[in-house]
Amino acid sequence: MNQNRLTATLSTTTLSTTALTALAPISWGSTYFVTTQFLPTDRPLFTGMMRALPAGLALLALTRRLPRGAWWWKAAVLGALNIGAFFPLLFLSAYRLPGGMAAVIGSVGPLWVAGLAALFLGERPTRRTLLTGIAAALGVSLVVLKATGSFDAIGVLAALGSSASMSAGTVFTKRWGRPEGAGPLVLTGWQLTAGGLLIAPVAFFVEGAPPALDGRNLAGYLYLALVNTAVAYWLWFRGIGRMTATSVTLLGPLSPLSAAVIGWAALGQALAPVQLLGMAIALGATLAGQVGQAGQAGPRRPADSPGTVAPALPFSSTEHNARKHSMDVTGHAVRR
Repeated sequence: MNQNRLTATLSTTTLSTTALTALAPISWGSTYFVTTQFLPTDRPLFTGMMRALPAGLALLALTRRLPRGAWWWKAAVLGALNIGAFFPLLFLSAYRLPGGMAAVIGSVGPLWVAGLAALFLGERPTRRTLLTGIAAALGVSLVVLKATGSFDAIGVLAALGSSASMSAGTVFTKRWGRPEGAGPLVLTGWQLTAGGLLIAPVAFFVEGAPPALDGRNLAGYLYLALVNTAVAYWLWFRGIGRMTATSVTLLGPLSPLSAAVIGWAALGQALAPVQLLGMAIALGATLAGQVGQAGQAGPRRPADSPGTVAPALPFSSTEHNARKHSMDVTGHAVRR
C-alpha cells in the first residue's frame, strides 16, 4: 500500500515537474510575436543583450550571491555556451538560410544531447530516445520548413554550431550541478549575466549605438527579460534538476509549435494540413519522450546539487527573419 502511494506521489510529482518545465518553451514561442509587434527592427543582437543582461542583473540583485572559486569560470563557460555563443550563431544561420532551415537543423538538439549525455553523464540513450528525437525533428520540419530560398555552408555550420553549443551547455550544466546552497535562480542569474556581457560588445560593434526606445519597445523588452527569460529560464533550470538532460531537451519542439499557434491566433496566419500533421508528430514525440523518465534524473553528487539546463531555442531564427524577410511565423522556429 505504501509502495503504491509512493509510486502515485512520484508520478504526480513527475507530471507536475514536466508541465511546469514545458511552460518555458511554450513561453519562448511568443518571442516572434513580441519581437515583430513591439520591438525596433534590425537589432537582433541588441535584443539578445537586452533579453539576457537585465534579467541576469535583476536575478543577481534578488539572490545576492556571486560565484566563488571555480564557479567563476564555470558560470562564464555555461553562460557562453547557453547564451553568449548560442545567440550570435543562431542569428548568423537565420540570415543565411531559407525560412525554417535553421530551426530544422537546430531541432536535432535532443540527438546531440543524447550523445553528449552518454559520454559525460552516463545517460545511456535508449531506442525510444533516438526515435522520439528523430520524430520531433521531422515534425518541426513539416511545421516550419519552406521550399523556397537557398542556403550556404556558412549558414549550415552556424546552425550546427548553435545547436552544438546549446547541447554542450545543457550537458555540462547538468554535469557540474550547482554549488552547495545555490538554487536554480542563482545559477540562472549567473548564466544570463555572463552571456549578456559576452553579447554586449558584439552587439555594439556590429549594430552600433542602441536605438531610441519608446514605451511600446520598453514594454516588449520588459516582457522578454522578465517573463520570457528570467521566469522561463528558471522553470527550465528547475526542471533539469528533476529530469534527465535528454527528456528536458525533448520538450524543445513545443516552442515552434507554440509560435505557430500564436501566429494563427494573433496574426491570422494560416496553417496548412501538412503543418498540422507536423505539429501532431512533434507533439506526439514530445509526449513520448517523457514516458518512462520518472526517477531517472540520476543521483545527486556529493558537492553539487542537480544541475540545470539552458533552453534549446530561447531566442530564435524567427526573431532574425521576421525583421529582414517579413516571413510568417510558421516558416521559422522559436526555440529554447
